[in-house]
Amino acid sequence: MTQTDNSWMRRALELAEHGRGHVEPNPLVGAVVVRDGQIVGEGWHQRYGEAHAEVNALVAAGEAARGATVYVALEPCCHHGKTPPCTDALLRAGVGRVVAAMCDPFPQVAGHGAAQLRAAGVDVEVGVLEAEARRLNAPYLKLLATHRPYVHAKWAMSLDGKIATRSGDSKWISNESSRQRVHELRGRMDAIVAGIGTVLADDPLLTARPPGPRKPTRVVLDHRGRLPPTSRLVQSVAEAPLLIVTHPLGESVRRRLELQGAEVFEVAPEDGMTTVSALLEELGRRRMTNILIEGGGEVLGSFLDAAAVDEVHVFIAPLLIGGAAAKSPLGGRGADTLASAFRLDAWCAERIGGDLYWHGWRGNGDNFR
Repeated sequence: MTQTDNSWMRRALELAEHGRGHVEPNPLVGAVVVRDGQIVGEGWHQRYGEAHAEVNALVAAGEAARGATVYVALEPCCHHGKTPPCTDALLRAGVGRVVAAMCDPFPQVAGHGAAQLRAAGVDVEVGVLEAEARRLNAPYLKLLATHRPYVHAKWAMSLDGKIATRSGDSKWISNESSRQRVHELRGRMDAIVAGIGTVLADDPLLTARPPGPRKPTRVVLDHRGRLPPTSRLVQSVAEAPLLIVTHPLGESVRRRLELQGAEVFEVAPEDGMTTVSALLEELGRRRMTNILIEGGGEVLGSFLDAAAVDEVHVFIAPLLIGGAAAKSPLGGRGADTLASAFRLDAWCAERIGGDLYWHGWRGNGDNFR
């Protein structure tokens, strides 16, 4: 591994990022074809079910790929899925070397792609910028390892940690630019989760505006089936799916919700963590890769209590609300000690207008092996 390898791999990871929201549940992958110290072709996996990054990069390189080095964010696949094996394309192109950031843990690949290339005489190296690659594809790695989606938690709050005044007024704590960033985030999600309290108080749409690459399912935790037919969620059910998570209901309540266009998913009436676990299992079964928890505080707190949060997106406005009765973003049981508190391993901050966008995550994908 050389500094030059790192540089080309970094470009492959940058290209992979272009696929976010478009390729899930597939991984984000970029590829760069280098010959005589120059990029002769590059590409990324652009859309689920379409050509993989290596194929796009090889097409761009043409004959210049013969004898070249291919840098790719993930071990090339060696099986027939939605598309033919990338190992076959690399061998047909006559590349001399393949450098992968990490092995693909998908069972039908899992080292076999690299082995096939080596057996055919291609020089293969794996592990260049692996930590960065695992961070990039943490949602993919989690879905494979746990069969559950990657959980993003989002809230907007004042500088003193309040998400509403004591009277419940919350529109708007964050500025318009911050809210637009939230819509961009929503557009990359498979589901957006909120509690019935928030839905009844705010009557949200929970859609991305303008639409993003994905159309998230709106999920409402509504144990007693209280969602009214006048809700904007119900009125917009033709635009985006609606899933109501309830305790077992009477047939008449369930039928009413279904006639409103909602799908009903019943969970045992135990505690919040049981609901969280059952919901994540169900969404993972549907191969949802990223979900966004938008609140309110009790819902966010229940996911935190269940140790289910992977990444946080916090928008902090420069205002002070005060008041012991004003709501904070996280309810639930919470940590008993500081040592047991939820601690993020990495974070970054960005100023958006007058707000501060604070973004952090746990692990680096290494916790999903």
